[in-house]
This record gives sequence, structure tokens and C-alpha cells, in this order.
Amino acid sequence: MSQLSACILGVQGAELGAPEAAFFRDAAPWGFVLFARNVETPDQLRRLTGDLRAAVGRDAPIFVDQEGGRVQRLRAPHWHDYAPPLDQARFGPASFHLRGRMLAAELRAVGIDGNFAPCADLAWPETHPFLRSRCMGTTVAEVAANARALADGLLTGGVLPVVKHMPGHGRATQDSHLETPLIDQPRAALETTDFAPFKALADLPLGMTAHIRLPFLGDLPATMNPAALAMMRKDWGFAGAIMTDDIGMGALTGPIRDRAAGAVAAGCDLVLHCNDGIEGFAQAAEGAGLLTGAALARCEQALAARRMPESVDFAALAADLSAMTGPLATHHG
Repeated sequence: MSQLSACILGVQGAELGAPEAAFFRDAAPWGFVLFARNVETPDQLRRLTGDLRAAVGRDAPIFVDQEGGRVQRLRAPHWHDYAPPLDQARFGPASFHLRGRMLAAELRAVGIDGNFAPCADLAWPETHPFLRSRCMGTTVAEVAANARALADGLLTGGVLPVVKHMPGHGRATQDSHLETPLIDQPRAALETTDFAPFKALADLPLGMTAHIRLPFLGDLPATMNPAALAMMRKDWGFAGAIMTDDIGMGALTGPIRDRAAGAVAAGCDLVLHCNDGIEGFAQAAEGAGLLTGAALARCEQALAARRMPESVDFAALAADLSAMTGPLATHHG
């Protein structure tokens, strides 16, 4: 494999222009992430994902945030609208396995093979509204089981799941898009609650950090904190590739190049930079550096989990989910 940048980069629009394609060819990001700005129709999206892979000359992974509920980039009328995960939580793992199969079928049909889900953060009464409805339950057992089922459904359908937001964003009362949340809880309390679902999912191929501060680990956000990354690796046994949450978020400070370099120095394998122009994306790639050593091995192992999807009858899956959950399965809004 030729040398790759240790980054996952966003795309500016619904079509890949020549300057952007040339940049991606030279920068060689490990993967791409798409947003609503990149999505119009299934045919358009298939062209875009094909053009992205052609630009870098390989079957690069392409990710999206397709959780359902308020975070869903592919929407009606071309795609199914899913209920907020927390609303579905009471229907249990079988419902989330169906949901994962449905999500995977829709994503693979347009060339997307990675999903930034499941969200394994525990929902607390105080959880910030930007996150709470995206959680998959309120207890460790509920979240771990539902998240596992969704991840398995995605994997069966040929889509790589990314468990997030490690080490656990649920107790945060601030929105990390805007500021750095502080979770001032003792480690012992977090070990048996917020950390526990992630430990139960430590065998998944990919994980994403949270830009949260935990005082017992020091002042740095987890994404930039060697102690936090060491905890995930050594104490939890998380063996998959770990990517940052979007380094452009307001929770982090400093130049993009420095954010990227700091995350890699702390122990992240991949830097995620979602919203920028070519110059900003170039800074992220430069700061992240090349993908080498153990990080490269973990990323290759993650890609090895990307399988050919089993054929499915989407209408039958949707009918099964509807029978299990009622009107949640066709939630709109």
C-alpha cells in the first residue's frame, strides 16, 4: 500500500471538482466523510463516492453520520427516516440489528461503507440535548446490547461501524461543537457507568474520541490526551483504530495543523477534519502525518472487517422493524 495520510477528510460539495480531486490525489487521505451538503440523490451520491475513490486510486473507506433521528445525512424522500436511537432503545437489540441491516443496505447502495455509529454514550438526565436523543439507552446493559446489535447489523451489511464518543460523553452538559465539556466525576464512578459500554465493545474495528475533559486525567481534552488514549488501549483493551471526533469543533483550540499533530502525538490513529477548504484540509493532513507502524496495522485490520454485504430485501426488513416498534420505524422529523 502506498503511503497514506493519517486523516479522514470532508468534501466541499455534491460534485468533486478538479482542484479538489487533485488535492486528494496528492494528500492521499485514508478515508473520506460526507455530510448533507454532499447529498442530493442516490445517482449523484454514487457518482461522488466513485469519483472520490478514483481520485485516490483505491477503495478508500467513505463514512457518514447516519445515526437516525436528528443526526441523519441521507433523508427522505430518497432514504428511510429513522427514529432517534433513544426512542427505539426500549425495543431492544433485535430492533437495532434490523436497523443496522437497513442502514447498511442504504449506505452500500450509494458507495458508503462506514457509519459513525453506534453512539454508546449513556443517556443521563443532564445529558446535553445535542446528544441525549442519540444515545442508545440509560443503563450500561441496555446501551452495550443495543450498540452491539447495531454494529453487528452494519457489519453484516458491509458497513464499518465506528463506536463513539470514547471515553464517554453522556454526563456532559456542554455541546462540544461549541466549547470543551468538563465531566468532573471520579474515575471509580465512570468505570462502572460511562466507560463500561465502550469496554464491552472493545473488539469493534473503529472508535471515535470525545473532546471532553476529565480532571482525573489532566487538563487536556481526551482527543489530545495521552493518558486518555492509554486508558482506552491498555485498560479497556480497545484494539481497533481510534479516530478523533472532528478537530474543527469549538471544543479544541489552536491551528488545525497543531490540533491534528497533537491528536496523533496523544495516540489517535486517524484525524477527522470535516468542514473546511482545501487549505484547511491540507493543514490537517500535514499535521496528521503519514499512517505508519501500529496505527497503519490497526487501520488495515479495520478495513479487513469490511465485507461484501449479504443480499437483503429492504422492504421486508422495514416491515419487520415496523412490526417490532410500531410508528417509530417510519418516524419523520
